[in-house]
Amino acid sequence: MAHLHRSVATLRIAINDLVPERITKLLGCEPTHSQTKGQIVRGHKTGQERVIKVGMWRLEATDCEPEDLDKQVAELLGKCTQDLSIWSSLSEQFAIDLFCGLFMEESNEGVEISAETMMALGQRGIVLGLDIYGPVQELKGDDLCPCGSGKAYDECCTPSTK
Repeated sequence: MAHLHRSVATLRIAINDLVPERITKLLGCEPTHSQTKGQIVRGHKTGQERVIKVGMWRLEATDCEPEDLDKQVAELLGKCTQDLSIWSSLSEQFAIDLFCGLFMEESNEGVEISAETMMALGQRGIVLGLDIYGPVQELKGDDLCPCGSGKAYDECCTPSTK
């Protein structure tokens, strides 16, 4: 199977009244980022201020190119406590997920996640979320349409300019 071009992964723990320092103490590692409900932050791109609506503790893995989710999960979980009773307690109180961004460069790429990785996530009550980004494709009017019709793009699925 061809691996996806790139992957990013972030362990996220969220709830309205989250206290990031409490999560840090329980997991035994510092987050990459954290926020509390009501905190005011400034957008990096827009520069506009906004009020945080949900508290969140985030730990980011090193980006992988090509994709290697097993490696990223091992990196994240390796930084945190291995005590499953702590994870059980956390998963009862908080929404915990592993948010993964998967980036394609070609139209036929894939991802595999080992049984060991899935078991490690399951034992900790971590939901796996996959956000898949397709390849960016620049089409000319006389290119074959990607819908598979066999017609030229400008005779088939070209966005209407009317």
